[in-house]
Amino acid sequence: MTTHNPNNERIKRQYFAYLKEAKRHSEPTVDSVAKALDRFENDTKHRDFKSFHFEQAIAFKRRLTEQKNQQTGEKLSKATLHSTLAAVKAFFHWLAGQPGYKSRLQYSDADYFNLSEKDVRVATAKREQVGPTLEQAKHVIALMPGQSPIERRDRALIAFTLLTGPRGRAVAAVKVEEVNLIAGCVDQDAREVKTKFSKTFTTYFFPVGEDIRQIVADWVTFLREQMLWGNDDPLFPATRIGLGAARQFEALGLERAHWSSAARIRTIFRDAFTRAGLPYFNPHSFRNTLVRLGQAVCKTPEEFKAWSQNLGHEKVLTTFLSYGQVEGPRQGQIIRGLGAPQVAVQPDGSGLARAGVRGVRAALRD
Repeated sequence: MTTHNPNNERIKRQYFAYLKEAKRHSEPTVDSVAKALDRFENDTKHRDFKSFHFEQAIAFKRRLTEQKNQQTGEKLSKATLHSTLAAVKAFFHWLAGQPGYKSRLQYSDADYFNLSEKDVRVATAKREQVGPTLEQAKHVIALMPGQSPIERRDRALIAFTLLTGPRGRAVAAVKVEEVNLIAGCVDQDAREVKTKFSKTFTTYFFPVGEDIRQIVADWVTFLREQMLWGNDDPLFPATRIGLGAARQFEALGLERAHWSSAARIRTIFRDAFTRAGLPYFNPHSFRNTLVRLGQAVCKTPEEFKAWSQNLGHEKVLTTFLSYGQVEGPRQGQIIRGLGAPQVAVQPDGSGLARAGVRGVRAALRD
């Protein structure tokens, strides 16, 4: 059975280079396109792309709707169908304009990959983002052990996620020097940290409780004063694996290196929530927790704008765009001030601030 087609492989390499260099897509995006094209080629038994015909698109679409997720055993979701078919459609639309393919393919044939309007609406429907309550998150952290260096790292990891709201990949790349305990902030430099859209910004510690802040502070102090780690060392180092006393591989301590991916971070979250008897919430869901907290404590448009910027969002709603950027020092002042007891109710404006929550939640889906 044919497992690949040399001609197809060559043109796919050109397309991937086009996506990465010309369209400036990220590696994960290009990988998802490659996976979609693999599905199509497996379906057509790796027939040459030059022989593509709209009937192949119709047949692939039909069979794809019948496929099942290998992990769940259920049919592929409408969102998966939509993203897969859209990626394959875009490829053939591009291919129809390439030398050697122009005379063989028609642009309109790629349209046969389209799902029905109903299925597209289902696939692209906006869903409410779910995250733990602040109380649940703090309960999980409180139940985590903190005796060994690995246990202390894991507890500080979840506390840091609640304190600063980073994305999973960003957590894996944070360095010790990027946490400023005096100013109460973390510098997310796109040259060092994998932020979305390669944005560089400063996040001030969210007012989630002095206990959470202290866990992070103690961890940074432990790394600097007991482990004698420097500025360029990872804030959350990988686990060092080696042969233990029983001559079996086991965790031996901390590795002076970053995690290669966010997979281990998600496992730490899963184990912690399971230990607390709560359903699993992934690291990214803590950003939704912080949005809800912002809804509760922000009383003015300026406060919510600062809260939004603190999550790394440049835009919340068009209404807020006219308000302009909150300057860095003022942003930090506002965020720190929101953690202090409120003596009096702030002037009217809470309704507008609360309306902005919907904009942030929409941004979190991106």
